[in-house]
Amino acid sequence: MSRIDQFRLLARYNTWMNTRLYDAAAGLTREALTENRGAFFGSILGPFAHRVVGAPLWLRRSPPLPAAAPLPPALALPMPASLDAIQFGELAPLRERRDMLDRSIEAFVADLDDAGLELPLAYLNSKGLPFVKSFGLVFTHFFNHQTHHRGQVTTLFSQAAIDVGVTDLLMLIPEVG
Repeated sequence: MSRIDQFRLLARYNTWMNTRLYDAAAGLTREALTENRGAFFGSILGPFAHRVVGAPLWLRRSPPLPAAAPLPPALALPMPASLDAIQFGELAPLRERRDMLDRSIEAFVADLDDAGLELPLAYLNSKGLPFVKSFGLVFTHFFNHQTHHRGQVTTLFSQAAIDVGVTDLLMLIPEVG
């Protein structure tokens, strides 16, 4: 599997898992979603909110690529005040934003090529510190970080006796031979 195909798989996995988590969350009351459960972002809604704030920040940082055309909806989003900003206090608008972001990510990755992955990415982090790193490696971080926060959500779901089923990337890896 090529490096580009691996990113396309990660983008599909990202969408697949986000859909599963939002489907599971849809069965909860607002009180259950916003209850402080002592987690890093407090409630179940917290990591959902953080991920719709963080994803556009990383997408804005991507180097100018011919493939950037699918990103305008994500790039047009307003800059949040902080990474823990709660832009939506309800699940429905969060899901709408997440769906738009996932479509943008999949479209972006569909047009990405090996040359784009090798480009240097110069950016400022949330504290204003400058960095220059390989775009391909930073993009790997982007997907890994999404998985990290989905793990937080699945833990909170498990504590609330909600089973989201299998969450492994392995489920989307095609059989060979």
